[in-house]
Amino acid sequence: MTGMKDIRNVALVGHDGAGKTSLAEALLFRKKATGRLGSVATGQSNLDYDPDEVNRYTINLSTAPVEHKGKRINFIDTPGYADFIGDAVAGMFASEIALFVVDAISGPQVLTDRLWNIAEEMEIPRAIIINQVDKERADFDTAFEALRTKYGDTLVPVQIPIGKEEDFHGVVNIIRMEAYISKDGEKAQRTDIPAELTSQVESAREALCDRTVEADEELMMQFLEGERIGQEDLERLLALAIAGRKVVPVFVGSATNLVGISGLLDEIAAFFPYPSKHAPIELADGEFADFDQFDEFTGQVFKTLSDPYVGRLSFVKVFSGSIAPGAEFVNSRTGKKERAPHILRMIGKESAPIEGAAVAGDVIVIPKLNDTMTNDTLSTSGDITYTDMPLPAPQYPVAIAAKTKADEDKLGSVLKSVVDEDPSLIMRRDEETRQTVINALGDTAIDVLLNKLKTRYNVEAELLPLRIPYRETIRKTAQAQGRHKKQSGGSGQFADCWLRLEPNPGEGYEFLDEIVGGRIPRQFIPAVDKGIQETMEAGVIAGYPFVDVKAAVYDGSYHSVDSNEMAFRTAARIGFKAAAEAANPVILEPMAELEITVPEEYTGAIMGDLPTLRGRVMGMDAAAPGWQTIKAVAPYAEVVNYTIHLRSLSQGTGNYTLKLEGYEQVPGDLQEKIVADAKVEE
Repeated sequence: MTGMKDIRNVALVGHDGAGKTSLAEALLFRKKATGRLGSVATGQSNLDYDPDEVNRYTINLSTAPVEHKGKRINFIDTPGYADFIGDAVAGMFASEIALFVVDAISGPQVLTDRLWNIAEEMEIPRAIIINQVDKERADFDTAFEALRTKYGDTLVPVQIPIGKEEDFHGVVNIIRMEAYISKDGEKAQRTDIPAELTSQVESAREALCDRTVEADEELMMQFLEGERIGQEDLERLLALAIAGRKVVPVFVGSATNLVGISGLLDEIAAFFPYPSKHAPIELADGEFADFDQFDEFTGQVFKTLSDPYVGRLSFVKVFSGSIAPGAEFVNSRTGKKERAPHILRMIGKESAPIEGAAVAGDVIVIPKLNDTMTNDTLSTSGDITYTDMPLPAPQYPVAIAAKTKADEDKLGSVLKSVVDEDPSLIMRRDEETRQTVINALGDTAIDVLLNKLKTRYNVEAELLPLRIPYRETIRKTAQAQGRHKKQSGGSGQFADCWLRLEPNPGEGYEFLDEIVGGRIPRQFIPAVDKGIQETMEAGVIAGYPFVDVKAAVYDGSYHSVDSNEMAFRTAARIGFKAAAEAANPVILEPMAELEITVPEEYTGAIMGDLPTLRGRVMGMDAAAPGWQTIKAVAPYAEVVNYTIHLRSLSQGTGNYTLKLEGYEQVPGDLQEKIVADAKVEE
């Protein structure tokens, strides 16, 4: 059984197109974990196996475990597109280090920055590989300087490329001061360090030593006094410096040509942190637990997938104890016992059973846990609950409905199944607007959802315009008579009531009984109240609920035979509608409080654009270095799809939070449009 110190969990993260999946494929192929070198370009990737991934890009995280020099390295390949950033966060959550894959031509891109900031908040160590240096116009030095300018002096090269562009054929290992060349994809061969790189290599070595000794105060003082750091001390301290986030090692390679891949594996096995170096893990009660603190199996589900043949697959990070096939445990959310019929390792969609036990720190897959969802804590006792992963809140809402009557009954259960798998999707039924609403991270995630419903579940769905939960109210006092009289053979119906409506801002609905002298019998007063509330619920102007109204019944009349509760409810509805129409009725719109975080260079564009959305800037605060948070208030109808708007204005760099807070009166011209639209819909 592999011990905890022999496990490395590495999340491959970065912007789409940087070559994360290609790198994972190269690592798998180099270690003969796969029989062929998977190719993203030809649609023959081992990891991007979903049809949507073949046609687009990585959508789901995939695991890619390999064995190297006595170490089990669990690579987690993650998406590089903003709409699927939740899986990138989940991959980092399950790992002890994030290996950022950066394109040598483009350098750090939009999602690189965003994920870097998230990794900083998660306090996870980082490493970088500058990939695709064999491409035309690729330049390691330019890419490295761009990275260091953005992310600081903790970045130090641990490999230097030999050759440029199509002549890239090897690397110099700065840690061990060795050079390796690769030809035609064969295993790298050791060689002398090229003379023309001597100066660059020595400079890189000095920088590496300079940063690494910060992990040991005594050695740092000796180094500052001019003593050279020994090879043994450098290698011992480098692992500490990486785990302590004092050094971000920068590698170089070409995933497609397999150059630098073996060296990367060597350094991951030697210097990347093992699981017990994991930061303390937050519990649901706000306390923190050290890694492997508990004397029982505990683990957390960081990803859920449905396989058409195997069923539901739960990807689990083991945080303490061990788990073997057949083990029973408790889901702390449901309180129910679950059983692991098998525990698996997976390379893409291919699985292999684990015969022995998986120990703390390992990443495993448990099939057929039907009551278990992403973020759930599993433990032997059921007494331990870890806090949820810090996933971004999905802010892009759409209304969804079945295309056909035949699919209506199936859509709800199918959507629940899909949403249970993916916490970056939230489903709710809005009873007020009578719509099923899905919140996602963007429009591409919705496209993928619709395609999944069709191809996996044979359910066709469509998107509908999202109804805004407007309100109606009045702006002045008015009164009117509600009179209902119906005579048709036999007993008739009669009721008569006079109502006065007054604005009641912020106080909701208030009913006053001002009847004196028995003008309306006591037993019919509640019916008047009920009739008013029924009319308020249905609305008067455009069918939206009425709010903040004080309604008084102050006069009326009745018939000793024909009056009844139903008659007075009907009369109250007539009277309320007449009085409301005379009381300057208006439509109120929900307001959204926004906190928009963008790089400083985009603040002007954001603040200039908000007034076009009828928004008001309320203030601005510094966020991370080089970032600003703009606080604003805007009508919800204008910013309901702000995800797409912000992506355009900030070149994909911005993010925001939104919450509904209060209502304000809509402008007159907009009210006319809302009323007209309501009549058309009716």
